Amino acid sequence: MIETRDISQFSDIRTKARAYFCYLFTKNLPNKLPSVSSDRVMDRLRKIQGDLKDSEGVYLLDDKGVQLSPTYLNDGNIIKEDMGSFRTSRAYYYRAMKEKRCTITDPYPSLITKNLTVTVSQPIFDENNNIKFVACLDMSLESVINIGQATSLNKTFSLVSKFTYSMFAIALGIVAMLLFMKAIQAFSVHGFNLLLIDAKDIFSATILLTLSLAIFDLVKTLFEEEVIGKEHNHEDHSVHKTMVRFLGSIIIALSIEALLLVFKFAMNKPEQIVNAIYLIVGVSLLMISLGVYTKLVTHQSSDKK
Repeated sequence: MIETRDISQFSDIRTKARAYFCYLFTKNLPNKLPSVSSDRVMDRLRKIQGDLKDSEGVYLLDDKGVQLSPTYLNDGNIIKEDMGSFRTSRAYYYRAMKEKRCTITDPYPSLITKNLTVTVSQPIFDENNNIKFVACLDMSLESVINIGQATSLNKTFSLVSKFTYSMFAIALGIVAMLLFMKAIQAFSVHGFNLLLIDAKDIFSATILLTLSLAIFDLVKTLFEEEVIGKEHNHEDHSVHKTMVRFLGSIIIALSIEALLLVFKFAMNKPEQIVNAIYLIVGVSLLMISLGVYTKLVTHQSSDKK
């Protein structure tokens, strides 16, 4: 079963895990040496495997993507049938060849264990700086996450962080519910007698409902991303969308309040209408700022693509 939470955790610690494995490969594997042989590379690769008790298997590819060695499993078994297999379509081969550096793949189902696996691959160069081999090491997703979260202090901090976010999410959820109930009360204070309903009460209820919706949206994002650990969808820019929706709700609420003040001051205190104008100017500045923010985020997304 694919655990969304594990994939999300891997996304968070991927850079740290890659740095760790690439350091091991760079330190132990022969590289950019004359007459480097596959046997010598495999000896060093198996030494790395011995140091990593949770590794699943190691193997060596040539520069054409053909597996030169058997797959050596950590339990001592050897899969000789893998020799001669073409791995050109595998991410651990073509990414290492394209980037010409140590890479780490996304999690994928292992053919050996049937569980989610991550493969670390390191190109091996000859003395002319041409790729001669690609050394590969498979690790279970769980083991990689444990390496990325190396210390118990990190795990404790993660639990405390999730608990704190949970408390804030619950508190904000209660605030959103109270605002919602207050809005319903403001709207239904005169029951369903349309003759007694004041426009001011409708405006007030609308403002409260808008604020309640904005806070609820913020609670939803906090709970999904920080407590449950829902996978981040970077293409959707969920954080940016939440920010836009939240600020948009605030702008709507302030706009309604400004409109209400214009009516109120126009009828009762014309000399105070300048205060409503100040509020309208502030709302306009917020709208301009939100437009600039949205434009910058969209431009950044286009550049990444």
